[in-house]
Amino acid sequence: MDVPPAEAASQLDLKCYFVRHRNALLVRGDFSGLFMDYYIHLMDIGVKHPPELDRMLKEALVGVTMHCASRPWNERHAWTVNFQHPLANFFVTADNTNAFVTGRVFTEDVRQAEHSVFYAQAQKHLDPPRMSAIEIDSSNFFQAVEQFYQRSEQRVARFFEYGADDYVFISAQPQCDVAWLESLTDEAVRALDKNEELSLLEQRAYHWECGCNQERIYQVLAPHARHGMEDLFGGDEFIKVTCPRCGKLYRTHREQFEAWLEDVANQ
Repeated sequence: MDVPPAEAASQLDLKCYFVRHRNALLVRGDFSGLFMDYYIHLMDIGVKHPPELDRMLKEALVGVTMHCASRPWNERHAWTVNFQHPLANFFVTADNTNAFVTGRVFTEDVRQAEHSVFYAQAQKHLDPPRMSAIEIDSSNFFQAVEQFYQRSEQRVARFFEYGADDYVFISAQPQCDVAWLESLTDEAVRALDKNEELSLLEQRAYHWECGCNQERIYQVLAPHARHGMEDLFGGDEFIKVTCPRCGKLYRTHREQFEAWLEDVANQ
């Protein structure tokens, strides 16, 4: 399945290998291009994250994309992770059907709780989404994903830094040599192609894109319009609506929104 990247975005190529005799799936890719598009997006929306949150969001993007690359072609995945230290919510999503990757971090109105929680949603094509939630005890996003695999997926998975913005993700498959996987270090992973037999399974391409547009914002607002336009717009000609997936700001004009609602009603 070939999905061309957006013209303005860099293509992220992930290679998937099977580690023979160890029964593990290895995914590797250089995320520098995706990170560049992520920073361009932040500049466009006028946002600059503190270093710790920026690092965690980049790890989250790596994690969800590599997880998605290890899954069937007809799946999309979305993670919402509430961290108590630092107090923030992260949302990231990757979609195999259109090769989109996006995400954002929330720092306002974040609920304080006793534990941090990892919420995962997976969906196959038009099937209802599958949901899971686990408590986590780490402020490192890679460790949080590894805990998600252990406690929800019931198998071992690990992340490694191969180089600057170059990552490796290895997940256990049936009859995996778990002791070998748990013993791996960054140095051992860099020499894996010399010490292990790797079989290239496929290469997958992704790019930074949310897919949001004005019509999707209208769709989000439509249920609220049932309570009346005055409640929604408060007498103003337009309202500002932020995309919940990527943080892009939209100016929604009342007159145009009403015309859209009328068109939908007449269809």
